[in-house]
Amino acid sequence: MSRPPSADAARGASRDPSDRHRAILETAARLICEKGYEGASIQDIAEATGLTKAGLYHYIRSKEHLLLDIQNYGMDVFEEQVLNQVVAIPDPLTRLRACMDKNILLVTHGWSKEITIILHEHATLTGEARTHINARKRRYVRFLESSFAEAVRAKKIRPVNPKVAAFSFLGMVLWIYKWFRPDGAISAEELSREMQDLFFGGLEVAPSAPSRRARRG
Repeated sequence: MSRPPSADAARGASRDPSDRHRAILETAARLICEKGYEGASIQDIAEATGLTKAGLYHYIRSKEHLLLDIQNYGMDVFEEQVLNQVVAIPDPLTRLRACMDKNILLVTHGWSKEITIILHEHATLTGEARTHINARKRRYVRFLESSFAEAVRAKKIRPVNPKVAAFSFLGMVLWIYKWFRPDGAISAEELSREMQDLFFGGLEVAPSAPSRRARRG
């Protein structure tokens, strides 16, 4: 798992351009989370990364392109730590539970600022940039819808509309960043257990009891 970003992340990065760029994204993400996209100026971001404005523009094309890079980086982190970890789980209900668990743990870690920006600044991008990020988001929605449909067919959960189930799932998980505090009374692990019980408790189908004939046999 990646280390938490810090104000010194960009300053301490190696000379590898890709490492330097990633450190800039992490530092900029932290600053945008604190001040908002409109409130964080290019000068603020340059100072936080230990660069001049001219030096920062060596790594970015524009402020909006920086936001796109941050959101792409956040989606990379999400796909690596959530989607790619669960997509091959054969049982659909186990897959959905694991997906919720990993998603919750990702958004509750204080360092996952790139994920927060995807959620909070979702309408800031325009044109092709917004279309690109939305296409990456839709892949996750389609994964959830197909998993819920598969769970219904397998009689693991009661009959539900897969789209309604998918967006209900997302509504629970993606709002966490608004209220959860890592230093609060509820741990991320406890939160994951509670939310899984609340959500799946109303969906799961109890295993059928064996018939009398089966018990006698």
